[in-house]
Amino acid sequence: MSEREGETFRREDWYAEELEAVHYTRCSFHEVDLTEASSRGAVFTECTFGNVRFNASRHVDSAFVGCTFKRCNFFDAEFEGCKLVGSQFQQCVVRPMRVMGGDWSFVALPGADLRGSSFQSLRMREVDLTGANCAEAVLSGVDLSGAQLHSAKFTRCDLRGSDLRSMDPLTVELSGALITPAQAVVLVRSLGPDVREAESAAAF
Repeated sequence: MSEREGETFRREDWYAEELEAVHYTRCSFHEVDLTEASSRGAVFTECTFGNVRFNASRHVDSAFVGCTFKRCNFFDAEFEGCKLVGSQFQQCVVRPMRVMGGDWSFVALPGADLRGSSFQSLRMREVDLTGANCAEAVLSGVDLSGAQLHSAKFTRCDLRGSDLRSMDPLTVELSGALITPAQAVVLVRSLGPDVREAESAAAF
């Protein structure tokens, strides 16, 4: 594996570049064009990306651990089986983004516009989605345990199969959201009432 550490890459054209078996540690990327680039098994550890274009890029089994993305563009980007634990997105364009599998635990996406994006079958434990707009997005089969969801919008969002135990229905927008009956019970119980007693009373 090729390893680079502590280097700075500025205004470089990596359009459609194929990144495989590379490991960047504490490197900085500024105004780098990664449009339609692809990575497989690439590792970025504690790197900083500023004004980097990830448009239409594809990433498979790659890792961006503890990285910071500032004003980057992820329009139409795809991540499959990737690890982004502890990474932060600041003022980034992240829609529409497609994520399948992997681990996005402790990722910070506060205030992010995720409308129409898709996150399926992955871990997002303790993710920060405070104030995020997830309207008409897909977050299905996602582990959201411990997530920060205050003031987030899930209007017409597909949440089926996701762990909603950290969701307070009084502090988020859920109108038109798709959930299963089991998830509905979880949300009702978060408000305090004993669901079984309510069902018993209804029978009378």
